[in-house]
Amino acid sequence: MKFRTLIFDFDGTIADTLGETRRIFNFIAPDYGIRKIEEHELASLRHLSLKDLLGHLEIPKRRVPALIARGTGMMRSNIAELNLIEGMGHVLIELRRHVHSLGILTSNTNANVDLFLRTHGLREQFDFISSTSNLTGKAKHLRAIGKTFSLRPEQMLYCGDEVRDVKASQKAGVPIAAVTWGFNSRESLAACAPDFLFDAPADFLKLLGTP
Repeated sequence: MKFRTLIFDFDGTIADTLGETRRIFNFIAPDYGIRKIEEHELASLRHLSLKDLLGHLEIPKRRVPALIARGTGMMRSNIAELNLIEGMGHVLIELRRHVHSLGILTSNTNANVDLFLRTHGLREQFDFISSTSNLTGKAKHLRAIGKTFSLRPEQMLYCGDEVRDVKASQKAGVPIAAVTWGFNSRESLAACAPDFLFDAPADFLKLLGTP
């Protein structure tokens, strides 16, 4: 394993929160004058970047922080009931044996992530959880993580399911593994040229030289 630290996104990468996120969004959308996301839209939305998604849903940027804060707060009551992405538990445990540290960088809250990981018996696998309420602020946080743990960018690998995760990693100079089982489609992720493109959690084991 050439990476000392693996850093994971949470929603859609480790936790299957996409359905719950849509449910919460549709519940609070009328309060902000925003339309709901219909079932038939989901497939096409997976091809959109964050900027295009906000434009398609006609969500003003100024509304985003409030939506995130309220949405993640509501998710707290149900976070322990949500599923782990199938196969991620075993993979995370195996990866932790081969790296110096595992961490999480997410737009969700530390409290939600901590409770979810404890529920699924995985909290001890992670050395840190870092949260940002700014949807486009992950590059800054990746640099901060590197500075905090005395890591060069090439010693880190960020793992996420969205185009914005790929772009944040590239902006920070950190290698990125994009996963196709989360929000953005395989096509949209591939178009951003991530360092790795994984279609199943077991693909992470390729980093160990496992066939």
